[in-house]
Amino acid sequence: MERPRPSADNLYRLLMGPAAVTPDKPAVVEADESGVLHEISYRRLDLLTQEYAAVLDGLGLDVGDRVVVEADTSAAAVAMLLACSMLGLPFVTVSPQTPDTRLLSILRSVEPALHARADGLARRELVEADGSAHFGPGGLVVERPPARRVRRRRNVLATDTAYIVFTSGSTGRPKGVVMSHRAIVTFLRAMLEDGLAGPDDRVASTSPLQFDFALFGIGVALSSGATLVPVRREDLGSPRRMIGFLRDAEVSQVHGVPSLWRPVLRHDPDLLKELERLRSVVFAGEEFPIPELRRLQETLPGARVVNGYGATESMAASFTEVPNPLPAEQERLSIGHAHAGAEMTLVDHRGEVVTQPGRIGEIYLRSPALFTGYWNDPEATAAVLVPDPVEPRHGQKVLRTGDLARLGTGGDLSFVGRSDYQVQIRGNRVELGEVEGTLTRLPTVTAAAVTLVPRSGDHVLMAAVVLDRPGAHLDVGAALAFCARELPTYMVPRSIHTLPELPLTENGKVDRALLTQKLASPRGTSDVRHATNA
Repeated sequence: MERPRPSADNLYRLLMGPAAVTPDKPAVVEADESGVLHEISYRRLDLLTQEYAAVLDGLGLDVGDRVVVEADTSAAAVAMLLACSMLGLPFVTVSPQTPDTRLLSILRSVEPALHARADGLARRELVEADGSAHFGPGGLVVERPPARRVRRRRNVLATDTAYIVFTSGSTGRPKGVVMSHRAIVTFLRAMLEDGLAGPDDRVASTSPLQFDFALFGIGVALSSGATLVPVRREDLGSPRRMIGFLRDAEVSQVHGVPSLWRPVLRHDPDLLKELERLRSVVFAGEEFPIPELRRLQETLPGARVVNGYGATESMAASFTEVPNPLPAEQERLSIGHAHAGAEMTLVDHRGEVVTQPGRIGEIYLRSPALFTGYWNDPEATAAVLVPDPVEPRHGQKVLRTGDLARLGTGGDLSFVGRSDYQVQIRGNRVELGEVEGTLTRLPTVTAAAVTLVPRSGDHVLMAAVVLDRPGAHLDVGAALAFCARELPTYMVPRSIHTLPELPLTENGKVDRALLTQKLASPRGTSDVRHATNA
């Protein structure tokens, strides 16, 4: 049977559209092992994609067969993802740093036809995929071909799966988020309408390829005819190397989690002055601590800062420009309104739509860019893809995000926190984000995290903070007294610990499980004092 043909709403067709208009323009600028920058044009990227697709097509894979792609972000990795998209082979991205146990869980879950690794990666002793291969600038080399399939499909449809991204699941097993071509293409077209990036931009991507924020950067850059600039993991480990790379690559837009900026802001903020071409910073994944955000704006006075809000299940929901400068009284950032073609609605605990400003509710997202469901988990899917609370009779499904927000007077939303970050203290409901926001208003505190820690058969609220510079001191007694003035008694942390850094997950979010362990056995922390009224 001939090669399956992609529909108009296909990730490959959208992202390689600029190849027909500006074929010689750099699609990707990347550094080699020596740190030397190389440009890969849209023409060359498309040719590499076609080469990979020819090899994949020769394996006889059918539309819907999964391909695990293990790589860091690079031109070759992007070509591999696009080749899979062209043929209707859902790609499942994993990082080379993914632990064997997690990778094994993913492989067993999706039962891939092929496990393709970037050149130079050591082979893992995990023979769970049917076939194996490695790829790079020189081509796609099949090491062990998968068993021949019977092709049942002729066309790659918009409703077919484009990719599966695995996130942390509440059961302890990775949870696969399934996104269709139609969903991701619709989302990226909304980004084009909102003008997040333009053809003159050089977009730096800093997240590991296995996370949707990396796919977001690839999609936004290429669909807009811009240039993608992947930042190597080794460069992210040093503020001086990271800033030097961004400067040399003439980056105009940086995508990253808020913690990306913390080391340079604490240790050498003057380095940021070297980024003369930087026009915008897009962050997502977590709230940006207000003190750190103020410092970033002070050191990058000409850069636009954009707050991205959303979940993997919809790629994102909104992008809101942060006021510059932030008003002195600003305590929480607005997440504004939904992106083009989508809408966010607040629903309270009674199931009623919130219309009164100042009220808090859970965010429900109405969008054509929602995920299809969780891989092989219809029960979890049904819990978040729910009937529209405004009018459930038409059968339309919306995304129940689990995020809480406050309605503003202009209809905009301010993120409050996760509904599962609400805890009960002596029968009182406590939103951890509110306590953290209070702590970051202290003069020397640049970031804070609060968690519930078991203590003598009970659970108590404990806090960890990071100070704005090495050698800084926190008057913990004064900090606890400030919390007591600003918060109800039951919301005041039992103790405050200073840490050099907050523990982070692989994608840069606060690792609350590890934080709880640290605070439960606080060896190595300092400036600890207990509140007398908690």
